[in-house]
Amino acid sequence: MSEFTHEFSWDIDATKDAIFAALTSPDALQNWFAEHVEVHQSEGGAFKFWGKHTIETPTKSQATQKITSYNPPQQFAFSWRLYGRESEISFELASSDDDNKSKVTGRHVFSELPDIARARHLIDDLWKLNHGNLKAFLDGGDSILLPDYDDPSPEIHQSILIDAPRAEVFQALITPEILAKWLWAENAAIEPKKGGSYSYGWNYEIEGNKVAGGPTKILDYVENEKLVTDWPDWRGDKSVPAQKITWLLADEGRKTRVTVIHSGFTRTVDFSDYPFGWGGFLAQLKDVVENDN
Repeated sequence: MSEFTHEFSWDIDATKDAIFAALTSPDALQNWFAEHVEVHQSEGGAFKFWGKHTIETPTKSQATQKITSYNPPQQFAFSWRLYGRESEISFELASSDDDNKSKVTGRHVFSELPDIARARHLIDDLWKLNHGNLKAFLDGGDSILLPDYDDPSPEIHQSILIDAPRAEVFQALITPEILAKWLWAENAAIEPKKGGSYSYGWNYEIEGNKVAGGPTKILDYVENEKLVTDWPDWRGDKSVPAQKITWLLADEGRKTRVTVIHSGFTRTVDFSDYPFGWGGFLAQLKDVVENDN
């Protein structure tokens, strides 16, 4: 048996008091974290959460989590049996130089790594998703996307209304020079047709491996209406089936409704921080199309 520890660090635009309340208040937790919550705010007290938004804990009878340490607003920890393994999640909160900003340091410690496929990645993606929802809650709640672990075909849907005609918006999806302005795609290469190559030109290193990230080819193409690309695993794991990104454009008065659908996930937790990434890219697309072109 060997212990496994996943560590994370978040910079959040909120005070320690606000973050601690979001992490421990039942009302807050039901907004950004779980469908059902039962909390007794003291060491040894219950910290139960369950329902369709909670991985591996759909029913109350499975919710055995307890607070193992409680020191507001600096420190908090709770136990969670996950995939048959005992684990503990701890949070340390510290103020930054700006009193309205804080750093959250977290550790998820398992007595033994769960015996499931891509276990390390699952835990990493779980906390990326939780981070995005916590931040969205503290920002006002507009971008919260609670996953449904009961959904056999999970998808991410994000949309935005852009004050421009469809043809202009579509060009921003297939023109490398425009992609570079809103998608960090300085080296994009595109053949705008079904079956054509489609690359953002992303290259990075993760877990010691060099990865050419983002899409590689166009799966479907209807000019000014639809663009569908593949989406290989962002970590470069060839064992993970490629996902799919669908861009849909529709008239809404004199404006254009842009919807992006990320589909093909083999498990819901693989959403990771994609919901918040696509939301951010849509906002940047809107800004570029409305103001820069």
